[in-house]
Amino acid sequence: MKILIAPDSFKGSLSSPEVAAAMAAGTRAVLPEAEPVELPVGDGGEGTLAALVAATGAQMMARRVTGPLGEPVEARWALLDDGRTAFVEMAQASGLSRVPSRKPSGRDVRRATTRGTGELMAAALEIGARRLLVGIGGSATNDGGAGALTALGARFLDKDERDLPPGGEALLRLQRIDLSGMRLPADLEVVVACDVTNPLCGPEGASAIYGPQKGATPDDVALLDAALMHSADVAALTLGRDLRSTPGAGAAGGLGFALVAFLQARLERGIDLVLDAIRFDDHLADARLVISGEGRIDHQTLPFYKTLAGVARRCRHAGVPLLAVVGGILGEVGDYLSAGILGMMPIVPRPMSLEEAMRDAAALTTDATRRALELYMAGAAWASRHGD
Repeated sequence: MKILIAPDSFKGSLSSPEVAAAMAAGTRAVLPEAEPVELPVGDGGEGTLAALVAATGAQMMARRVTGPLGEPVEARWALLDDGRTAFVEMAQASGLSRVPSRKPSGRDVRRATTRGTGELMAAALEIGARRLLVGIGGSATNDGGAGALTALGARFLDKDERDLPPGGEALLRLQRIDLSGMRLPADLEVVVACDVTNPLCGPEGASAIYGPQKGATPDDVALLDAALMHSADVAALTLGRDLRSTPGAGAAGGLGFALVAFLQARLERGIDLVLDAIRFDDHLADARLVISGEGRIDHQTLPFYKTLAGVARRCRHAGVPLLAVVGGILGEVGDYLSAGILGMMPIVPRPMSLEEAMRDAAALTTDATRRALELYMAGAAWASRHGD
């Protein structure tokens, strides 16, 4: 009996490989004869790199790159087994976790740069990768992707033909974008894991919606939105087309816009990109049951197509039952049965503090998996006796 175990991370406590290991332990406690296959997943945000490497055996690579505030950081990316596909996780180089202080007062979103993400992409190209999968969740930046493009050879110039300093604020002085140094392979394919549909600018744009999460004050938001609007004007003149309203252009402080406009990237739902990369459907073909989960399921999980929703869709299509073991269930979650989720089990069995739950997350996940499987097996036995 093959049981496919495909969870996302429980952010702040367990990585997706650690969640998968805990679920496998719970599975073996109930069904020692079963074959639990651990296939950790992610949706393109922080932690997806670890999940992809664990699931595929991809080669982990490291490069010292520019952090979001200009400091050097050691970042990782992965080369998949075909030798031409690389996965770059933006959070590794340009994520909020790379900002020295997680408090808003310790961030400087006006000058935060995506240069390190571009340097990781360049590193992958240097060794022959021609298909780049880029996860752009968890960014600390709002520079419209200018830093990443600079790392790939573009120049952002002011009226005196001087290179602009890093960050979104400097884009207010942008006069010209020089692409003569950006010599990318003709057969390059860029696919971006993007789960938002925000445009680049305006009240639903990158600065207004996501800037405050990165420490932007109301004045910062207004300034950065004006800077992105101006840079989009210059980009339109440079490229002969205006893509600022493309759904997802506002992702990662405008990196989505830069990748679509200048690299002809294709935006895909993060979970689908990852499931395809790890060949999830092939693993699903002979599975009898799937166990998945993420840190929290709430009213956004299904309509916003988060990890659990993406896994559920594949399971429903294949006719394989899915159990969800989750860190917590918050409020109404919608019609999860119609979505393909047979049942949900929170890892918390009794009232406890968040600190305790996070500290003991592995043991709690193992026990919750055991309880979920015992209920599932009891239901299957009842259905067999009654002919259902």
